[in-house]
Amino acid sequence: MSRELNMSTVLLVEKVMKPWMDQNVIAPCEYKCIVSNLKYLAEKGELKPFVIPKLIDMEEAANMLGIGLSLFKKCEREGRFPFKRKMIGTSVKYRNTDIIDYINSNDNSGGESA
Repeated sequence: MSRELNMSTVLLVEKVMKPWMDQNVIAPCEYKCIVSNLKYLAEKGELKPFVIPKLIDMEEAANMLGIGLSLFKKCEREGRFPFKRKMIGTSVKYRNTDIIDYINSNDNSGGESA
């Protein structure tokens, strides 16, 4: 499949934008969002899907990952996930966008799972 955006171009744009972020011309979250979207476009050949950010519980997070709740809890205890829990009172929550980013980052890792 022919891609309109090469990863080498994305890496160049990333390097050009980094000093702008360092000098506060663009916010770090904007920089991360732009680079993430460009990398996704270069890898997949399509725009990153729009996801409304929300907090989800452990069971929803496990379902998104396609694993059981007990395995999710075990993996979290072992520190195998890069995303962090958020405590809302006594409830444990996760950002759905963090989990989607984790899933997308593992799409090309040879099928490695949690």
